[in-house]
Amino acid sequence: MSKLLKFALGVDSVSERFGSIAAFAVLAAALISAGNAFIRYGLDISSNAWLEIQWYMFAVTVMLGAPLVLKLNEHVRVDIFYGKLKGNRPVWVDLFGLVLFVLPVMGLLTWMSFPLFLKMLQTGEMSSNAGGLIRWPAMLTLPLGFSWMFLQALSEIIKRVAYLQGKFEMDLHYEKPVQ
Repeated sequence: MSKLLKFALGVDSVSERFGSIAAFAVLAAALISAGNAFIRYGLDISSNAWLEIQWYMFAVTVMLGAPLVLKLNEHVRVDIFYGKLKGNRPVWVDLFGLVLFVLPVMGLLTWMSFPLFLKMLQTGEMSSNAGGLIRWPAMLTLPLGFSWMFLQALSEIIKRVAYLQGKFEMDLHYEKPVQ
């Protein structure tokens, strides 16, 4: 179990680095958006590349930030009952969701998105917009994000099993979001 925990903590560490990149992408997207608006309306100059880079940054934010959100236990869940569970029951619910839903879906999405990325990379596909960007960098975020989400789910499974065995301490505090 110690090697598995070491693997899980390594995945967590990379997820934190990806989360930092995602946070930078949010800032970059905001600055690009503000600069683009100023240039477009203030100087009457426009470029599709600047519009497209904003959604590239959004792709980085979502696809690289999601594994960190899972690691921090801040992900969206159906918490009609979850918030009322006591003891180890939330851990069992998490394990059920991770094993039966997250792993299969992330595996399938990785498997489906990787060939699309390769095709765009090999063909050098460009945006159909005048002055648009190449598409493979944005498409790379899909297999990268889905595969890392798969690894983060494995990490969460390992940590929860170790917690149930008394070999790992976890913060099980859950606060139901204000609605």
